[in-house]
Parts: sequence; structure tokens; C-alpha cells
Amino acid sequence: MRINVLQHTPNEGPGMIQDWANAHGHTMFVYHPYQFGHLPTADETDLLVILGGPMSPNDDLPWIKQERVLIQTLLDRDVPMFGACYGAQQISKTLGYPVTKAPAKEVGWAPVYRQSTIIPKLPAKLTVLHWHEEMFAIPDEAEWLFSSDRVANQGFVLNHRVVGLQFHFEPAADNVREMVVNDYPYIQGSVLNQTADEIINMPIPAENRVALETILDYITAEK
Repeated sequence: MRINVLQHTPNEGPGMIQDWANAHGHTMFVYHPYQFGHLPTADETDLLVILGGPMSPNDDLPWIKQERVLIQTLLDRDVPMFGACYGAQQISKTLGYPVTKAPAKEVGWAPVYRQSTIIPKLPAKLTVLHWHEEMFAIPDEAEWLFSSDRVANQGFVLNHRVVGLQFHFEPAADNVREMVVNDYPYIQGSVLNQTADEIINMPIPAENRVALETILDYITAEK
């Protein structure tokens, strides 16, 4: 399987998604459209991963619009997709739904709660990394997957092929440190009231890796 990853800032990479890809013998290609403007074609994409970033799907940038063209083509072809944070927002925006300011800026570790059992074996509650102040609207055609105490729209699943999450399952400890040391000013104003050190020193819950792998297995499974 060829996994094409759209990375949107240097400090938010695929993290534990790379481990899953390696364990399954898949090949990963990482694109940086914000810097180089290049995107994969739909024909060479078996799984598209759309990562987070500091931009908004509402920004008037050509490459952001080009991403949505690719997303729409893959939706039409029933190709698996996984979106994290901005990536999930892009999927929702492609489907015609708004991306708006969230009720609260969430930056740091906080629980999310499963709202559907459509993906088997996901825990009812997980402590995850949040890094956002905008949110997607859950598409009518999708199923609500996760919520948090402050922002209800935390995850959706569409047609057994697409999952969008407002939060981050993918960072390992090294990735969290990279996010924080480079983007620590963004922590200011978060309702979670956590310091940079507190975010860095939080042990990565082992169940986050399991949940991420469960989701990736689910969207890439044979129908």
C-alpha cells in the first residue's frame, strides 16, 4: 500500500502512523504542500493522511483548495483517508460543511469520549493531545465518533473509509516535544491551563497507539 501524507508544518509529522505503516510493510511518502506546493495524484494514493497545521481551511491559498480537489476525488473513489486536526477540518470543508471557531481553545492533554461503537474495540474514554481553536462540523452523512468536555465535534467516521479527528492520536513523546518547543506560544489562552512542561512531561497513554492502529486498520480493511 502506498500511503501519501500531507504534512503542513515541520513540527507535526506522521509520528506513530509511520510505525503502523512500517509494521504492515506499507510505503509512506510525505508531502509538504505549504512549502513546495506539490500534491500526490489520486491514482497513486492508497491511503491519504492529512495532518494538522497552523493554517485554516478557510484561508485563501491555492494549495489548500487543491488539497480539497484531491480529497473530493478520493471520496468519490472510496479511498481510505485519515485526517488529524486541520486535516479533519479539510475533509469536512470538502463535503460542504463549515469550519468555525470552537467554543474553547484546547491546547494540551484532556479526555475525549467515544460516541459510537462503529469501530470495534475503541475505549470509551481516552486522554489525547489537543492543539486547536477551530473545529469542523460533523457531516450529516458521517457518524459522530468522539466528543470532549468543551468541544463536542471531536471525531467522525464516514462510509467505513474516512476518519477525521479534531485531536491528535499520532504523536509519540519525541513528537510532542517537537510540537511544544517550536509552537509553545500557542499554548497561551488554552482553557486547559497547562504549561509547556506539563504537556511535554505527560506520558503518552499506551492506549492511544492502540486506538490509532485500530482506526487505521478499520479504514484500510477489505470490505
